[in-house]
Amino acid sequence: MHTLIVHNAYGKYSGEEAVVDAVRQVLESRGQEVSMFRRSSEELADSFCGKLKGFAAGVYSRSGVKGMREALERVKPDVVNVHNVFPLISPAALFECKKARVPVIMTIHNYRLMCPTGLFMRDGKPCENCLRNRNEWDCVKYNCEHSWGKSIGYALRNYVARQTKAFADCVDAFSCITDFQREKLIEAGFSESKIKVNPNFLDVNKEERPSFNQGEYVAYCGRLSHEKGYDILIEAARKLPSVEFRFAGAKREAETLPELPNIKYLGYISGADYQRFVSNARFIVMPSRCYEGFPVAILEAAAQGKPCIGPDNGGFSEIIGKGTTAIGKVFEPGNIEDLAQKVRELWDNAEATILLGKRAYEKLCAEYSSDRFYERFLSICQQIGVKNLP
Repeated sequence: MHTLIVHNAYGKYSGEEAVVDAVRQVLESRGQEVSMFRRSSEELADSFCGKLKGFAAGVYSRSGVKGMREALERVKPDVVNVHNVFPLISPAALFECKKARVPVIMTIHNYRLMCPTGLFMRDGKPCENCLRNRNEWDCVKYNCEHSWGKSIGYALRNYVARQTKAFADCVDAFSCITDFQREKLIEAGFSESKIKVNPNFLDVNKEERPSFNQGEYVAYCGRLSHEKGYDILIEAARKLPSVEFRFAGAKREAETLPELPNIKYLGYISGADYQRFVSNARFIVMPSRCYEGFPVAILEAAAQGKPCIGPDNGGFSEIIGKGTTAIGKVFEPGNIEDLAQKVRELWDNAEATILLGKRAYEKLCAEYSSDRFYERFLSICQQIGVKNLP
């Protein structure tokens, strides 16, 4: 089976890019042939002309359509796995797959098919207006991108894609990473029979189980930006002066970070340093304001035997869970008091925290391995009639 992976990379390497690279590796490691049609937003100059090009290409990209056509002719794939098409490939390129009669699986990383910004968020709070109204006007009305050019451009490209049915008619299967995403796509009017779920994945060396140590601090993993809610955790830390907090992530906002005696900012870390950072934590906290997709940081924590505290919404609710199968705790979104309480509960109960960490590790191995991902991927391929299956 030959898979053509299609992706418009973002300006900076992100979690989505990491997943795209991981999918390629999974397929190739199992003997599948993989080709790439990749563009990058880095191609756009940081100038008025560059922004204008991005604006236009998101609606219809001549080079994206041509590039897709040439890739299909050159590669002759059995299936196309699309990730992101904005802005330099554009939804219009999907019609080339339909003309060539090549089945398309679109991996859904965010909420962009229903929300022009992809976040379901406005003014720091979840917003589903565009989904509920079945149009993109509110993105412009409220200037959701805080840039009229971006807000209009994002709304326009989604509007055109919806009117031309580029996604609805040209995609054979939407591969969501959570049930929450699946429900939202159905709510948006996409065909329920086309919508599948295949979560993100992470492999571990089962011969080297985590030590399930108690840990020395509460860990924040992710960029320090408003939608990630890092400031919510800082305010919770103010209420817990006896608890040690450490933040690992690049700073995006211009504001100066508060100096508190129980907080350390480590900046961006990766690789072995990041693994040690998580391994030495008691648990991690993801206080996001937005719904998120499927944060790989939860799986990375689980690989080290660490539970996670996250907001009770979006994918967090189903990934972390509640009750006897929970792999962490959920708090009322945006509620600093409730977050502080959940942090205190785990910090003061080492036995319960270790138990949750063990559950997280076992769930990772059972449900979120690359083997399980590959099984689900092949099942989706079979359901949409992909030829030359292994």
